[in-house]
Amino acid sequence: YKKTNRINSRIRFAVQDGVIDVKAHVLEEGERLDSLAQAYLGSSEYWWVIAACSGIGWNLQVPPGTLLQIPNSISDVVRYLS
Repeated sequence: YKKTNRINSRIRFAVQDGVIDVKAHVLEEGERLDSLAQAYLGSSEYWWVIAACSGIGWNLQVPPGTLLQIPNSISDVVRYLS
């Protein structure tokens, strides 16, 4: 759990510092993080990356109107974490 929190914090700070490029997306009714991850990042398994970038924790159910930060490339996130 500590390691997960540390990774989430590192990703969030990297987004805030401009190290990981993101695009903004306002969540619409019926959208979910896993489906957005599939569409933008190529795999629904990366839902947690969108959550970390957006600072919303480990939650698949996010209310409509939430401003999300979606990385332009999952490889940028992986490269940053390695």
